[in-house]
Amino acid sequence: MQAIVALKYCQSRSRDGPTPPARPRRPRPGGNHCRGQLRLRGLQPDPSRHRPRGLRARVHRLRRARPHPRRASLRTLRHQVWQELQERGGGPEAVQDLLREPPARPLYQPERPLRLYYRLGINRFADMSWEEFRATRLGAAQNCSATLAGNHQMRAAAAAAMPETKDWREDGIVSPVKNQGHCGSCWTFSTTGALEAAYTQATGKAISLSEQQLVDCGFAFNNFGCKGGLPSQAFEYIKYNGGLDTEESYPYQGVNGICQFKAENVGVKVLDSVNITLGAEDELKDAVGLVRPVSVAFEVISGFRLYKTGVYTSDHCGTTPMDVNHAVLAVGYGVENGVPYWLIKNSWGADWGDEGYFKMEMGKNMCGVATCASYPVVA
Repeated sequence: MQAIVALKYCQSRSRDGPTPPARPRRPRPGGNHCRGQLRLRGLQPDPSRHRPRGLRARVHRLRRARPHPRRASLRTLRHQVWQELQERGGGPEAVQDLLREPPARPLYQPERPLRLYYRLGINRFADMSWEEFRATRLGAAQNCSATLAGNHQMRAAAAAAMPETKDWREDGIVSPVKNQGHCGSCWTFSTTGALEAAYTQATGKAISLSEQQLVDCGFAFNNFGCKGGLPSQAFEYIKYNGGLDTEESYPYQGVNGICQFKAENVGVKVLDSVNITLGAEDELKDAVGLVRPVSVAFEVISGFRLYKTGVYTSDHCGTTPMDVNHAVLAVGYGVENGVPYWLIKNSWGADWGDEGYFKMEMGKNMCGVATCASYPVVA
């Protein structure tokens, strides 16, 4: 009854004639007198009832203030980089090189609308400029013409013959991760990795082969020592040279030197090499799954050097023969969180990435991983 009376009272005030002028007052947040009276009597909802109070209010404010997870990850990463650089004594130029990078190759950018499948982390490359890193860890672009017409023969008669996952490390034929140092000799480590796996598979004995011989002696086959080369061309050099010396007899120096090959120190001979047709990931999977580890190459962009774990993918790398700039060794494949991947052995030391390895998304010729792929046949 009181509510009805209050409602009629407010309605009658709105229909009455002009009222005497009143002193202007600051409007109340809660509205006019009648609205407040109706609210007190339960006829008009009170917005304050729906506002979080106490602990709920604090949680609500924190949630509204919480930054986007990807932006937060980027800020955290930048803060970690800054702290690491300060501890190492890195200057402002190193910070700017790392955090800004060339616009076409950003350090960190969400490349999928919903989710990233890999993590970045601080490592010894964090305080290097992109130019320094590229000059000392990557090779110059080369046209790997050998893969334009591949000669790999598919082994799987049916899809059922192909293993769902493969990791040649479990078979004990993959040699330990090595470190190329300040030399763009990745192609030599990809070459020796494939040869070491093939030799161990054939003989049951482990071996370590000489990258330095390839650096010093492979120029006649369109390789350029610390400036880059291709495993397919290295296999041809070893075939016609009569073999590759052991690591013990011809140790790695990480600089271009004079060829010191000695036939009496040969550890392995190459009978032939097999090339995967350019971009044919089905052939690459067949070779990796049923034959042995395969030398591959891909394009490294600036953010990749900080890879830590997960399945790497990018919308900013190329897939043509002139895009790829780093040779590695594909030793398996699998699926992680629903994403198919290549398991790849790198040559930046066992303290880089996932114990020296990384995973690359499969099925899209990601960064040209199937563009320049080859494997050897050993004596």
